[in-house]
Amino acid sequence: MGKVNVLVVDDASFIRDLVKKGLRDHFPGIQIEEAINGRKAQQWLARASVDLILCDWEMPEMSGLELLTWCREQDNLKATPFIMVTSRGDKENVIQAIQAGVSDYIGKPFSNDQLVTKVKKALARTGRLEALAASAPVRLPNAGGFANDSLAALTGGKAEVVRPADAAPAASIARPATPAPSARSAAQTPGGRGQAQLRLTAGVLSCVIKALSLKDAQLVVRRGEPLPQVLESAVLDLEQGEGGEVARLNGYLHGVAALEPSPDSEWLQLTFRFVDRDSQKLDYLSRLIARGTVQKHFVPGA
Repeated sequence: MGKVNVLVVDDASFIRDLVKKGLRDHFPGIQIEEAINGRKAQQWLARASVDLILCDWEMPEMSGLELLTWCREQDNLKATPFIMVTSRGDKENVIQAIQAGVSDYIGKPFSNDQLVTKVKKALARTGRLEALAASAPVRLPNAGGFANDSLAALTGGKAEVVRPADAAPAASIARPATPAPSARSAAQTPGGRGQAQLRLTAGVLSCVIKALSLKDAQLVVRRGEPLPQVLESAVLDLEQGEGGEVARLNGYLHGVAALEPSPDSEWLQLTFRFVDRDSQKLDYLSRLIARGTVQKHFVPGA
């Protein structure tokens, strides 16, 4: 049957590496290619075949939505599963992607379980999950993985037949697991200066921005359960001006520390490292920095 080929498209190398690791850990026989934006992906797809596309939305040169539209215009890609991996979870964005022919959605930040579940579902619909299981290296029963599992255990039954993208009903597209509400609603404070919200796989945290640069942001959050983890993938939602439009900045937690010199500190200081290379997002960050949109002297409870 041949190997199963997956194309991962994202301008952030951290996100591409995260997706690749998640796939290789669960699908040992998978073949993964990558592209840094929609234009590079388009060039690769013009000369090679693929079984699944996992694509970011916001990228320089060509967005994920533009790539999706182009794919659905190509005879050989009309029915290829296309999963949007994005922090854009608003209703209007979901509808826009459905109308363009998206197969499914994964909201950032995502867990490995969410990624694997969506990929299994997509490959089962095209009958390629069986080929993936057949190409996996044989492992001993106690070695972990799924190489010796039955196809029924992988698919939950026989694989479904893929339907053309334009025939798929809107209700079949799952909404992202973590929605992207307004930063103002999370902060619950008039004006919201220096305030934002941090989306983790476990939930959403209201936060205060202590410092901001093109490289990272210093955030203060109230300590809770579960604790944010170093290297954990996340999305920082920042509200832009009075219009209420939200900028979604992808990244990961580079550092987690107690704000106060005490083991029972109620507040944590997080270093959130940006991974986006989108020129529009960098321009927005520059304007925020110029406006001084931080609370350098924030004191919890003051």
